[in-house]
Amino acid sequence: MKKLLLVIAMVAIGLTAHAQDGTFNVGANIGLPSADADTAYDFAFSLEANYLFEVSDEFKVGPSLSYAHYFGDINDASFLPIDAAARFDASEKIVIGLNLGYAVGLSPNGNDGGFHYRPSVGYNIAENTTIQASYSGVSVEGGTFANIGLGVVFGL
Repeated sequence: MKKLLLVIAMVAIGLTAHAQDGTFNVGANIGLPSADADTAYDFAFSLEANYLFEVSDEFKVGPSLSYAHYFGDINDASFLPIDAAARFDASEKIVIGLNLGYAVGLSPNGNDGGFHYRPSVGYNIAENTTIQASYSGVSVEGGTFANIGLGVVFGL
């Protein structure tokens, strides 16, 4: 299953390679753990970098690499999500996004990782700055690491 998700992400990224215009973006999120993570973890933090190719004036796709960290009372958990990202400009100010891929588990406590998903909604506050709300989840064996987050994204 891991290999299948990685192949799907790589194919999606490869299909976008013909696009002419692209934008490099970096962002940070803070979040409150939810789903199975809300009892063992108090706080979540993530960083993301992506390169989005312009498919049309309103639609962009491309590769994304993130780091997500869950802070707990006893143990912390970390993931490295490798995704295909898509963004749709619903209006001049509203951006709807979705990241899908695989999150590699980085924690030494036996976390192998799993399927990663992150829908988001953003509001453009400046030409290259977006405030966004997101729900990020990693489906792992025996549960789900998830958080509801708020963050900022900068286009470089």
